[in-house]
Amino acid sequence: MRRGSSTPAHALRRLTLGNRAFANLVDMRGRGTRGVRLVLLDPRDVRRAKAGLAPVQRPFAAILGCSDARVPVEMVFQQRSNDLFVVRVAGNGVASECLGSLRYAVQNFTASLRLIVVLGHAQCGAVSAAVDSFLRPRNYLALATDYALRAIVDAILVAVRSAALALEGVHGDRVVDEPGYRAALIEVSVVLNAALGAFALRQEFAGRNLQVVFGSYDLATRQVRLPLNPPGRGRREAGLSAAPTDEKMFRELALKLAGSASMRGLLAGHS
Repeated sequence: MRRGSSTPAHALRRLTLGNRAFANLVDMRGRGTRGVRLVLLDPRDVRRAKAGLAPVQRPFAAILGCSDARVPVEMVFQQRSNDLFVVRVAGNGVASECLGSLRYAVQNFTASLRLIVVLGHAQCGAVSAAVDSFLRPRNYLALATDYALRAIVDAILVAVRSAALALEGVHGDRVVDEPGYRAALIEVSVVLNAALGAFALRQEFAGRNLQVVFGSYDLATRQVRLPLNPPGRGRREAGLSAAPTDEKMFRELALKLAGSASMRGLLAGHS
């Protein structure tokens, strides 16, 4: 039986190793490697089920992720049933319902919960909609009468504006003329949107035995990572990063992303 996570660092390591295993699954098949994947169950849950009782919730991490069907959170981190408390909404924003769900988890799973994760992902549709509204304001008019969708886009526009300022700060005002500007703006915005959410949750749950982290899931490589280098090239940044502690740290992250090898490649039109 796998025990729970006693510390935030242990919980973070479990997710990091789980994602590494998930990312390697397709690679193993490509090399002709055969293997068996097991879905682990806690014996305590099995015993309760046999007795007609529901298992007791004991997640070690709460994850705020996007609703995108290509990002199955438990699979991405290779975790079993009852390991993760998952909240999903388009754009992984910290809306009132999402915050309420996370407050419930923090208040009720104090014995097991050690980590809160905000997980964005590459090519996010909600972030792309916010970027398109930013680049072409006329597109925003289509959202004017749809309050629910507009609320999602409005929340992401803060990250989009921050990403645009970072790209201009690193590459100059003419960066908007680069062939891959929109693609780069989307990917920087994805990370900053997750980082901003993590910052808010860090403030919300300060003083508890919890760590708040964020990351971005790469749809192509299946890795949770910051897109600083093109996949397979250079040193890969740690899968999940600590939430920013202040505005300076957030700004430094934005500039680091904007000047990264990965964004330079996207700006030049390289996918």
